Amino acid sequence: MAFDRAPEPRLVVDPFSDTILRANKAACAIYALTPDELLKRRFSSLYGESRGELLVFTEEAMDRGHAWSRDLVLRRPDGSPMNLEHSLIACPQRDRLCLLLSVLDLTLLRYRTVDDEANSYHRQGLEEWRRAERFFREIERENQMILSAAGEGIYGVNADGITTFVNPAAEAMLGWHADELVGKEMHALIHHTRHDGSRYPNAHCPIYNAFRDGMVNTVDDEVFWRKDGKPLRVEYTSTPIVDDGAVVGAVIVFRDIAERKQQEETLRHALEENAALRERLEKENAYLQEEILTHANHHEIIGKSAAVKKILQQIDLVAPTDASVLVTGESGTGKELVARAIHQASARRDRPLIRVNCAAIPRELFESEFFGHAKGAFTGALRDRVGRFELADGGTIFLDEVGEIPLDLQAKLLRVLQDRRFERVGEDKTREVDIRLIAATNRDLKQEVAAGRFREDLYFRLNVFPIECTPLRERGDDIPILAEHFLKTTAARLNMPKPTLTNANIETLTAYAWPGNARELQNIIERAVILARHGRLSFHLPSGGPGGATSEGPPSAREKPTRSLPGEGEVLTARQLAAFERDNIERALKAAGGKVAGKQGAAALLGLKPTTLYSKIKALGIGARENS
Repeated sequence: MAFDRAPEPRLVVDPFSDTILRANKAACAIYALTPDELLKRRFSSLYGESRGELLVFTEEAMDRGHAWSRDLVLRRPDGSPMNLEHSLIACPQRDRLCLLLSVLDLTLLRYRTVDDEANSYHRQGLEEWRRAERFFREIERENQMILSAAGEGIYGVNADGITTFVNPAAEAMLGWHADELVGKEMHALIHHTRHDGSRYPNAHCPIYNAFRDGMVNTVDDEVFWRKDGKPLRVEYTSTPIVDDGAVVGAVIVFRDIAERKQQEETLRHALEENAALRERLEKENAYLQEEILTHANHHEIIGKSAAVKKILQQIDLVAPTDASVLVTGESGTGKELVARAIHQASARRDRPLIRVNCAAIPRELFESEFFGHAKGAFTGALRDRVGRFELADGGTIFLDEVGEIPLDLQAKLLRVLQDRRFERVGEDKTREVDIRLIAATNRDLKQEVAAGRFREDLYFRLNVFPIECTPLRERGDDIPILAEHFLKTTAARLNMPKPTLTNANIETLTAYAWPGNARELQNIIERAVILARHGRLSFHLPSGGPGGATSEGPPSAREKPTRSLPGEGEVLTARQLAAFERDNIERALKAAGGKVAGKQGAAALLGLKPTTLYSKIKALGIGARENS
């Protein structure tokens, strides 16, 4: 900037290539060339009459580091030589040596010297007046520079509202030239109308009020009107100008806020959408929590049998604690319902219950699924991943089918259960979690331990509080209740009228052994609802032989099997199978003297629980007496 704005002509030249590297405006003026023309000229060509003097001058500067000369000749357009003094300063660069040429006009220097000498002869008062004049002239020049450099629009008005000055930024924003505004009433040109199209009298204008009332007024959103008639959204401050106690005008500083307002509007819409989304998510979360409460509490564990009552009592006992629970039982007996009921009745109910189906996880992904992994830990690990244990922090983790966990991972799982600490795959940082563990399995883990497929120490850690889910075939009293519940929920979910569950239906369902337990019952009910006609249900249950099906209704008490045992390859019908079972129970009762329970009772002879046998006796219409 100093080089370009220097009043003396200056060049930067390369003495070895005789090229001009840079020239300021004053140099272009004295050589009467444009910047592009000057940079294309050879340096020596500028002094055609003084090439020898130029060579000596240049070499002296390169040798001594600086040199002065008044021997170089430049001529004016009329051919007269200029009275000049040239100076060269050597400027070493990293890879070359450059010369800085400065040209001093000796004629102008003499004039300045004469002026300086003349000033010394003037009276002191005149000298002070000139000094003051120069001082104020400099102040005015600096003020003009400040106004020109300011990024905000600035203009001034006198006490009559007539424009006194306009800076370049205001010109650019308003589309007016200063000479079109200065001397005219600014309000009538740019502030005459509000944004809604209504007139804006100057009596109501804050800018006028600034020099009428002598107060600073700030407005954060109004419009000025451009020359092309388009509105310009602005914020402005109007500051009164006070001279000797009197307000003589005002200075107005304004800035274009259209982009900022657009951003604020976009942000406002985004915040509104975010608030609406948050509200919706909160409502959905509340709804889902309510659904969870509805479907995952004791009321979902349906039944009145002694087995169900025992499970509910166990849940009430263990839920308030943080003890590990091992839920065992066949598939479809409701092990997950028990886990959810424990979690919902615990102090961790407001934190998540994270379910992990261990049987569905590939062996090589077990550790990543449980504990998470860091980005780049293995092929395909494109980002950090939070594991299930970390997700369950503060809540409960439910490991379903825990017997499927590979033996080599069981040791790491044991460490987490003992220390509540783990590391993600590919990461050294140890993380701590606060979890409550519930595990479930349909395997006999004692046998798995004996076979070497399950760690004994992990089994003991899991089996702190065991809960066994009894198969449906051993709690026949619960079948009618479950069937009615499934019938109601299925009909509502399928948007179909609820059929009636008759006594004959119940007897049919009770007589079946239900190897798939409650899950099979639910599926059978759903299929029956879909196939129901005129509100009547028909159940087609698998028979004892392949491909067989049982029809609706219990077997007749008079129906007897045609033989005690079917022959090889013979397939019994459902009625034959029911009659065979009825005859077998009657023979067991006869052998036990009519006694059902006890070591010598019919239930022991048949390998059934007494409650199951009672249900079958009732369903088949068999008379029995209970002997003590």
